[in-house]
Amino acid sequence: MIIYQVFTRLFHSTHGLNKPFGTIDENGCGKFNNFTSSVLQSLKSMGFTHIWFTGVIRHATCTDYSQYGLENDNPRIVKGRAGSPYAIKDYFDVDPDLAENVAERMREFEALVDRCHRVGLRVIIDFVPNHVCRQYRSVSKPSQIPDLGEADDKSLFFSINNNFYYIDQPLLLPSDIDYPYFENSPQYNEYPAKATGNNVFHAYPTVNDWYETIKLNYGVDFRNNMCCFDPRPNTWDRMVEILKFWAKKKVDGFRVDMAEMVPIEFWEWAINEVKQKYRQLIFIAEVYNPHRSREFLNAGFDYLYDKEQFYNIMRDILKGNTLAWRLTSVWQEQEGIGNRMLRFLENHDEQRLASTFFCGNPEYAFPAFLVTATMHQGPLMVYFGQELGENASESEGFSGYDGRTTIFDYWTVPSIRRWLSSHQLGNEYLSDEERKVRSFYLKCLELRNQYKSVFEQRFFDLMYVNSDPALSNVFAYLRYNQYTMILIIASFDRNTEKDILLKIPPLAFEMMDISGNCSLVFSDFFEPELTITTSPQEAWEKGIPLHLKTLACMALVFRYQQ
Repeated sequence: MIIYQVFTRLFHSTHGLNKPFGTIDENGCGKFNNFTSSVLQSLKSMGFTHIWFTGVIRHATCTDYSQYGLENDNPRIVKGRAGSPYAIKDYFDVDPDLAENVAERMREFEALVDRCHRVGLRVIIDFVPNHVCRQYRSVSKPSQIPDLGEADDKSLFFSINNNFYYIDQPLLLPSDIDYPYFENSPQYNEYPAKATGNNVFHAYPTVNDWYETIKLNYGVDFRNNMCCFDPRPNTWDRMVEILKFWAKKKVDGFRVDMAEMVPIEFWEWAINEVKQKYRQLIFIAEVYNPHRSREFLNAGFDYLYDKEQFYNIMRDILKGNTLAWRLTSVWQEQEGIGNRMLRFLENHDEQRLASTFFCGNPEYAFPAFLVTATMHQGPLMVYFGQELGENASESEGFSGYDGRTTIFDYWTVPSIRRWLSSHQLGNEYLSDEERKVRSFYLKCLELRNQYKSVFEQRFFDLMYVNSDPALSNVFAYLRYNQYTMILIIASFDRNTEKDILLKIPPLAFEMMDISGNCSLVFSDFFEPELTITTSPQEAWEKGIPLHLKTLACMALVFRYQQ
C-alpha cells in the first residue's frame, strides 16, 4: 500500500483571496469533482495504490446551508469558518462544501469513488468514533436508525443506553475564545452539559480542550471507573451501522481517528461484525501508545500509525536532536508487527517538512523519505503537497502560523494549486525547487514499486557492524529476496561530504545464500552510471568504499542466482 492523503477541501486550483478567516466565497473550496479521471490517473501513475480523502463526512461549519435543509451551527462551537472535519455533524452525510451541487452531494461522492476504482485507486475515508460536534443531528440517516442521543436519559451522567455523558450543569465555554466569525452570533447554551471529546467530564472545558466536540459513550462509566459491556451498549450498534453504511458506498477502508480512546472490546466485536460481510475492508488505527500496538492489531485492525516510534525518532534526527543509528530501535521494538505499521513524514496533524518549524528545506528530508519508503514492509503514506515541498508559510486564520496546512479554514495550498493549474498535470507551473522535490519522490516511489517483491521480504540492519564515527549520522541496511539484494544508504549529514568504508558481515551473505568468493557488482538506482564491484570477503574485511555527498541517498542493486 502506498497512500496519498489529501485534505479534500484544500485540493483545488481556484485563485481565491487566501484571506485569513475568509469565507468559502472569498477563498474557494475543493470539490469532489476536482478529482477528475486524469488527476486520479496521474496519482496512480506516480505509484499510489490508495487515496485517503480527509474530511469527507459532514461536520460542523460556519457556512450557511439552511436552504438545503441543513441546520446551521453556532459559530462559537466551530473551530474556523470551515470547521474541523473531526467535529462530525452527520455520520450519514458528506460535507456540502465538497459538492458543486449541494443537493446531489452524495451522488457526487459516489461518482468520485467510482472514478477512483476505474483508474485502480482504492478509497479510504475517516471514521471518527470517539466524538461528534455539539449540535450533532443527522438529517440523512436511514429512517429505521435512531439518531445519536435521541433516546438518552439526560438526567444520568452515565447509562449503558445513553450515547453521551451528561453533567448536571450548564456548559461554560472558554472565555478566551473570540474570533472574527463570532460577530453577531448568539451565545451558545447547553444544559445539561455534555462531556467534551477529549474526556473532560465537567462543564467548563478550556481553550486547549476539544470544546467543540462531545464524547461518545461506549459503556465506560468514568466516574465509577467501571466498564459495562453486557448487555451491549447502544453506541456499539450505532457505530457499526455507520461503518456498514459507508462500506455499502464501496469505500475500501477507514482511517480510524483516535482509536485508542474507544474501548478495545468494541473494536474486537465491531471489526469482526463488519468484516463478516465486507471482508476486504481495511481498518487503519490512529494509536499513539506503542505498548498497545499488538493489542489493537489483535483486536482486528489491519494497520496502525507508526508515530510514536518511527515518526518521532525520524523527526528528532531531522531536527538534529539525535543521530540516525536510533532507527535501529524501531525495527527491534516492532519485531513481528513491522509489516503492519503505516509510516509517514507528514499528515494533517504534523508540521510540514519544508516549514520553518521543521526542516526549513524539503531536500533536507530526502534521506528520511528514502528510509520511510524502503525500511519496512508496511504501508507508506504521503500527504498532498509533500511531494512538492509545500512549506505552509501562511497564517490561514484559525490555525494560525504553525507550520501546518490548516484543517479549519478555507484556503488554497500554493504548490497544489500550481500543480493543478497545468492542464496536462505536468510541471509547467511548478518552480524549479518543486520539480526537483517531485522528481525525487517519484524516483523513491518507482524504486518501491519496481522492487515490490524485494521490499516485501527480508531486512538486515548493518549498523551494528559499522560503528565508525563517520557513520554516526548514516543509516544503512539491506533489503533482499531470493533473487535481488538492495543496499540502502541514507546520509543525514547536511554539511559534509565523506568517504566511508561500509561493512557487510558474513551472516548477511549466509542468509542470502551468496557464496563468499563470488563477485558482487552493485549499480545505484538513483545514479545508474555509478557501479561498485566487490566480493563478500572484501565487503566484510575491508568494507565497501563509498563517497557520500551531503544528504546522500543510495539504493545499490545487486541481482544474483541461487
